[in-house]
Parts: sequence; C-alpha cells; structure tokens
Amino acid sequence: MGLGGQTSYVHDEVTTDKRDPTINPGGLVYGVSITNDKLVITDVARHQSTELDVPLREPRAMVPSMFPTAPGFEPSPAWGEEIIFDAPANPHNPMMDAQGRVWLTSTVRRRDNPDWCKDGSDHPSAGYFPVSRSGRQISAYDPERRSWLLIDSCYATHHLQFGEDADDTLWFSGDSNVVGWLDTKLYDETGDERAAQGWCPTVIDTNGDGRITKPWNEPGDAVDPARDTRDAGFAYGVVASPVDGSAWIARTGPFPGRLVRLDRGDNPPETCIAEVYEPPSIENPAVDPSRTGHAPRGVDVDRNGVIWTALSGSGHIASFDRRKCRVLNGPEATGQHCPEGWSLYPTPGPQMKGVTDSGSADYHYYNWVDQFDTLGLGPNVPMAPGSGSDSLLALLPETGEWVVLRVPYPLGFFARGLDGRIDDPDAGWKGRGLWANYGSNLNWHIEGGKGMRSSIVHFQLRPHPLAE
Repeated sequence: MGLGGQTSYVHDEVTTDKRDPTINPGGLVYGVSITNDKLVITDVARHQSTELDVPLREPRAMVPSMFPTAPGFEPSPAWGEEIIFDAPANPHNPMMDAQGRVWLTSTVRRRDNPDWCKDGSDHPSAGYFPVSRSGRQISAYDPERRSWLLIDSCYATHHLQFGEDADDTLWFSGDSNVVGWLDTKLYDETGDERAAQGWCPTVIDTNGDGRITKPWNEPGDAVDPARDTRDAGFAYGVVASPVDGSAWIARTGPFPGRLVRLDRGDNPPETCIAEVYEPPSIENPAVDPSRTGHAPRGVDVDRNGVIWTALSGSGHIASFDRRKCRVLNGPEATGQHCPEGWSLYPTPGPQMKGVTDSGSADYHYYNWVDQFDTLGLGPNVPMAPGSGSDSLLALLPETGEWVVLRVPYPLGFFARGLDGRIDDPDAGWKGRGLWANYGSNLNWHIEGGKGMRSSIVHFQLRPHPLAE
C-alpha cells in the first residue's frame, strides 16, 4: 500500500504497543515522513492515507532543516535541483503506548539548550552532567483527542522504546554523551517536562569499586586506573530489558562498535552505572577470527533479557547474553572482556563480487525481535531487514536456520522499521501479522522513478500451504 505524497519519505512505522501487540487491533497504521514533517496515517481497511503536520514550538523558518543544502551536492537523478528534504521537525521514529498515543522523536525547537539543561541549573541531571545542545526532542500525537504534545528535552533523541516499569519510562537514543528518559506517568500527571525527564552519562566502573565517582577519565584522556571512565559515541539504537529494567544502546563506532548497558540505580543520576560490551573483534588475539563482527546498529531484546543486534558492518545478527560473562566491571571490563556472551549468525544475503572475507553486501538498517509470535514462527524470533536483498530475514534461534521473506523484483523492498500486531488472538494466522515499511527515497532510483511512494507491507504466515 502506498503511503504519503510523492516527496514523502516514510522512514518508520508503528501499529501497536511493542509491550502488548493486542493494542490497536485492526487499527490505523502510523508512519513518519522524514522529508516533509508529516505523520502519515493509513487506514488499511479503506486503503486510504492522510497526512498531519508534525508541529514545532517555534516558527519553521527559525528552526534549521536537518538536511541543509550545501555547495557540491550532486543533483538527484529523480528530482534534479529541486529541494524536497525540507524538514525542520524531522520526525524519525514512532512508538505507540498502551493508550494508543503515538510518540515520536522530532525537533520542537532550535539546537541550543535552555539554561535549565546547562551548568548551574538545579535540575538533578543537569547538575550532575550538563548538556548544552540537543538535536530532536519529543512529540506525541493523541488520536482520540486529535491533539499534539510537544516536549522539550535536554538530550538529543533518535530512536525510542518504552520500558515495562510502573512509570512507563520512555527511553531514547540519539545523544553522544548521555542516555535520556521520560517518566511518561509523571508527565501525564503533572505536565512538567523538566521534572519528568532525566539523563545519565555512560560511565563505566573501571576502578572496580562498584560505584561511579567524580572525577572520571574523559574520552581520549590518559587512563588513570584509580578513576572510572566515561564512554561516548553516537547512540543509534535503544531498548529496555523486560527482565531487569536496564537500558541498552548501540554505538556503531568506533570500530568494532559496542553495546552499552545503563543501570540507573535507586537515585539517578548519582547511582547510574554503565557497562560496555564490544562484539568479538578481529583485533582481539584471544578470539577466533572466524567468529568476529562489528558495527552494531539496531538493538532489541527477547523476553529472557538476551540482547539482539544487527551488525550492519559485518553482515550478522548477533545475540549478547550478559549472564554468561565472567567479568562485568573493573579495569578489564572495557569492551573485549566477554566474548563468551556473544553468538554471531551470518545473514544469508549477498556478498560483494570478488570479496572472500566475511561480510555482506546486504544492509541491516535495524533489527526487531518478535517477542510474542505475531508472525507465526514462534516467540522471541529475531529479525532484520535485508535492504540489499529485498527481504526480511528471520532467525530461528533454536536451530540457527534462516527464514527469508522475499518481496520480489521489480517492486524493490528497502525496509527500515518492523512491527508485529495481533488483531484477533482467536483467529489463528489470519488474526496476526508482521508490518514493515519501505521508504521512497530508494524507490526513486529504481524502475518506478519519480512518483514512487513509500509503502507498507503486511506479512502473514500460513502454518501450511492449505491452511484455512
């Protein structure tokens, strides 16, 4: 089904609450157009889509576009010199809550932070670790009231995920220095965006005393073994564990990338403590070169608390089980200290012609775990888009076998976000299914050319070919 206007690039979609896929049964599907600041709403029963403007707190002319023009840019084969990426709000990723509200990472104001985020503020997180700038903040659309919430945040946002705690905590990636959260229960009760949010720097306990203390070693500084050490780098993916409430982010670089676990403790930010886990690296002489990987990007979790990530650089889906680690903190726990926690599964996509090293020409933008068996392959099945092979890739973790869901040529299929929904739990395979979007920015460069629209695809899996 086509979504949005001709210049709309629908980047991600959401159909339900990830924590309970029976929310919004048979309901509207929501996508965000990253090129023109639209929330695209699709009624799949009527095969109709509408668009809403994603608002800002300031006039659009005062907020710089996330895609500024610059000298030297090549003209588009589809659009020539026409500027179609004009998106000050720049909505990126939607998530649905139990009320059916759609939460987005989007820009609501200019980049420089207000004083309450900075040094000298009485905000607990700002007093502990001030933040001077942010890119993208928070918004939410309430379809029942047909109204928007615009929420400022000191930290930058990119992807977002709800935790399963009593506060309905909404976690965010997107900042290079901190992990931020919003207590949505407190925000709903008070409307106080400052009191409802917090953030922590990612500081690891390298001195091994079980807590984080200042001063710590800053990134790039000579390491003082008597101090803890702050880790930094752009946080791409984020997820919250349903087992212990910890938050996990994926930092794609520097090589080989890393997963970072954040435990807030009982009095954040002072009690926040981070752990860092890198995929087994070819630069590590202690690991088998045949089971190395790099560049975690997307990140998700199964119901057992095992973290799954797409290694977009090396062509793997990988799992990480912290329970297998012999060391969690201290001077050795700086990344390559727990290869035993990792399992790497090479994805079945194509490789570059003439390349014999491990890797893949496929591209796994993000990944997703079907925790509740919404597709029919079983619970806790990890999946990733095969954006270079027109496919969705599902791994059966018990056997290591791959199930490839192919969207055949010449349509093209360049998925970003995945979501699973159960419309009728009593209707068998017909009452459930997997949803995926693909953005029109790549479709403009295939056979369809200019005028091709972003689309959404609904996958349903019969248990056998003759199933009613």
